[in-house]
Amino acid sequence: MTAAGTEGRRSNRRGIATRESMLEAAVRCLASGDPGAVSASRIAKEIGATWGTVKYQFGDVDGFWAAVLHHTAELRGELPVHTDAALPLRERVSSIIETLYGGLTSTQSRAIENLRAALPSDPAELQRLYPRTAAELSTWGDSWLQSCERAFADLDVDAQRVREVAAFIPGAMRGIVSERQLGSFFDLDEARRGLTNAIVAYLEHSGRA
Repeated sequence: MTAAGTEGRRSNRRGIATRESMLEAAVRCLASGDPGAVSASRIAKEIGATWGTVKYQFGDVDGFWAAVLHHTAELRGELPVHTDAALPLRERVSSIIETLYGGLTSTQSRAIENLRAALPSDPAELQRLYPRTAAELSTWGDSWLQSCERAFADLDVDAQRVREVAAFIPGAMRGIVSERQLGSFFDLDEARRGLTNAIVAYLEHSGRA
């Protein structure tokens, strides 16, 4: 009985190690930017695994992509939120902008951008074809909104405006990061300061009746 239990634990550890290896390989492959990397079977081959291994570990390709998203979210962690009452609105906004400016060029972010580019852009189609992946992406949106709400919860700002700001910041920052990657003629330090100033002006004292 003891030997069987020991073997079971070893098998479980091997399974966990295989799963982690596949997720890490997925991030590496997807981050390369190669459109052909968005293939679960190709990623499996990177570590000498088979499609059967993918199915055993994740169920199907939808389960695999959902697991990759969850894995990158764990690596990224939550957005650092400064809730010190003494911290001004401008510094809180600037912190979010700078955190995204640095984070959107990380290996994990490049991997997710490539994966999302290969998935259906229409939410209904994504939900139909990849329900688990769509559900994982939905939790990302919820988590981001909650982080933004916590960041300004103790300040005199309108809750609806915070939601609007939370909705446009990711796209705005991807645009600025894209400019950096392509080589911009603009001063991107000024671009980030301008975006920060605009958000501060929109939120400042907006909670007053």
